[in-house]
Parts: sequence; C-alpha cells; structure tokens
Amino acid sequence: MAFTRATGKHRRPSRLTRTTAQVAGVAALTTTGVIGGFAAPALAADSAAADQNGLTQAIAIGDSLADQIDAQASAQKKAAAEAAAEKKAAEEAQKKAEAERRAAEAKAKKEREAKERAAREAERKRLNTYVAPISNSYVSTAYKASSGLWSSGSHTGIDFHAASGTAVHAVGSGTVVEAGWGGAYGNNIVIKMNDGTYTQYGHLSSIGVSVGQSVTPGQQIGLSGATGNVTGPHLHFEARTSPEYGSDIDPVAYLRSHGVSV
Repeated sequence: MAFTRATGKHRRPSRLTRTTAQVAGVAALTTTGVIGGFAAPALAADSAAADQNGLTQAIAIGDSLADQIDAQASAQKKAAAEAAAEKKAAEEAQKKAEAERRAAEAKAKKEREAKERAAREAERKRLNTYVAPISNSYVSTAYKASSGLWSSGSHTGIDFHAASGTAVHAVGSGTVVEAGWGGAYGNNIVIKMNDGTYTQYGHLSSIGVSVGQSVTPGQQIGLSGATGNVTGPHLHFEARTSPEYGSDIDPVAYLRSHGVSV
C-alpha cells in the first residue's frame, strides 16, 4: 500500500527551503561586518555533516561569537558616548570662555566710563573753581576806600600787594574782552567770566593774553607792575557787572562767593 504525505504544518521543509534560509542568514551576517574570520572554521567543522545529510551548510554561530558581537557593540556605544561627552565639554568650555571674555570687556568698559566721568567731573570742577589773582598776597587797599587819588572819590576795586613782575592769574574761566592800555589803569586786562560777570586786572607791567582768548582758573595772564595812575607797584583788581567803568561790585564779596578767601 502506498502512503501519501499529508500537507500542512507537519510537512517537512524541503531541502531547497532550508538551504535558502541558511544562505539568507549568511548574507545578513556578512552585511553587518561581524562574520569575518569566524565563517571558515565553522564551515570546516560542519563539512562532514553537510556531506552526510546532503544539505548546503551556511554557518553555525555559537555563544562565543555572539559575546564578541555584543562586546563590539558595547565598545562602539561607549566610544560614541565618550566622543559626545568630549564634544559637549569642549562646547561648554568655549561658552564659558566667551562669557568670561564678555564679562571682562564689560568690566573694562564700565571702569573706563567711570574714569572718563570722573575726569569730566574733575575738569568741570576745575573750570568752575575760582582762585586769587595773586598767590600768597593780601589786600593792601580796600574796596570803596576814600582818597583824592581816584576820580570817583573812592576806590572802585581792591589792591593786592605785589612786587613788579609778580605773576597775575585769571580768577576763573572766561574770555578776554580787553587787553591793552586802559588810561589810569595802565596796562590792563578785562575778562568776561562764564557766569556773566567781568573782572579787571590793572597796572600790569606785561600782558600775556589777547582779546578773544579763553582762559581758565589760575592761568597766568600777565605780570604786575606800576603802569598808569599809581604810587607804586601792585595789582588793581575789580569785579563788575559789565565791562564798563562804574559797574563795579565788591571784589572781596565776589571772590568769597566763589570760595576764595581774601
């Protein structure tokens, strides 16, 4: 009696099916780059079995090869993680260096601006400062002193004791509006001050500025002398509301209002 093999799940895979599956496995492993030198020993070991069962042996992968594949994957993963960490550390270091550079620049700029403000403030104060027209001197003739020596009958300014040739200074910041001979005042200088008032310096032996020139506090503008209507060398100093004779104000009060002790 002849038996016919039933179809379905109990049917044995054909030789062609098994061989195709094994070859497909070999191709997959070769593509991953992990088969390398392991294929030849495996094939040599199983060549006898292949001859006996008539099947085409593709490859047999044991636990040792699987462990090596896992180790290689772990090493690659670790290397990638280390590279990423190094890149991140380099980026963070660069960001930190850039932040420090910007902070240093901001600090330097702030310090520079503070110094510039301080310098401007110091210059502003200097330009607004008043000084005595003669250093280390004193008033020898007071304001409004009576005498027939003056055409008005009284002294329109104050006299500072000074030998001929003593340096005369601008008492504050302003612009020269007169520099030359002034009749009874001899060689004289009139300065329009920045506050709108005027100061006059008379009986000079020498004039060191010209009309239109700007002057600053303490700047030397000439030398004291005995030119004009005088009895001896000294500096005649006046404070005025205008450049004209007769608009005089108390020079001592004027200087003291600007912080000058006389």
